[in-house]
Amino acid sequence: MVTTAFGAPGESEEQTAIRVRKAARALPRHDLGHAYGHVSARLDADRFLVCPPKPMGLIEAGEPCTVVPVEGPLPDGVLGEVRIHQQIYKRRPEVGGIVRTFVHSVLTLSTMRRTPKVRHGFGAYFRPQAALWDDPMLVRNEDAAIGVAETLGRGRAVVMRGNGLVTCGASVEEAAVMVFYLDQAAKTELSVLACAANPEVEPVEFTPAQAEARDVSAGMIFERMWDYLTDGDPE
Repeated sequence: MVTTAFGAPGESEEQTAIRVRKAARALPRHDLGHAYGHVSARLDADRFLVCPPKPMGLIEAGEPCTVVPVEGPLPDGVLGEVRIHQQIYKRRPEVGGIVRTFVHSVLTLSTMRRTPKVRHGFGAYFRPQAALWDDPMLVRNEDAAIGVAETLGRGRAVVMRGNGLVTCGASVEEAAVMVFYLDQAAKTELSVLACAANPEVEPVEFTPAQAEARDVSAGMIFERMWDYLTDGDPE
């Protein structure tokens, strides 16, 4: 169970690494990732910690993470798309964690240049909708990474057309929880689209006021989902 605030001030680099590894392992366990993707957590204004460059579900307890500068070249062995993390941390000082992963429901919607609308509570965290980076290519150069970060803007998620997604949050735990929420919102959107041809069906969205009111963290919303996602983790 979570017993302290996420990313409590003064935690050691190894404590941060444990949170990164737990988030990375949680995603494929819940079909929210596969062989590709990466998770990071901010260490301070100038550095962050990224998970090992291997399938996230295969990361072992205690396996070293890598310190990456927010500005400057990627260290040897760090995956090229970690440039996206750099550009987001650079622009968003309040962001404490980032996830880059692939989720089938979100990817399917993206091929139609769609992201989920706010049709239930989980969708409200991306109000009015998650941003769409309308380019299916891998993000392996600085210009593309800048484009993804700028498309994200102040939001919690950016979907890359045919190429997965990126979420961010005040902590790595929150960023991981946002992947689950976006998946649920995308599955709902796909079901709504499948039913929309029926003239008796009238899909409904939250009003902007309802979406704003539902975008909450009180009641240990994120903590309880984190406990669910990481239950049974070796660390």
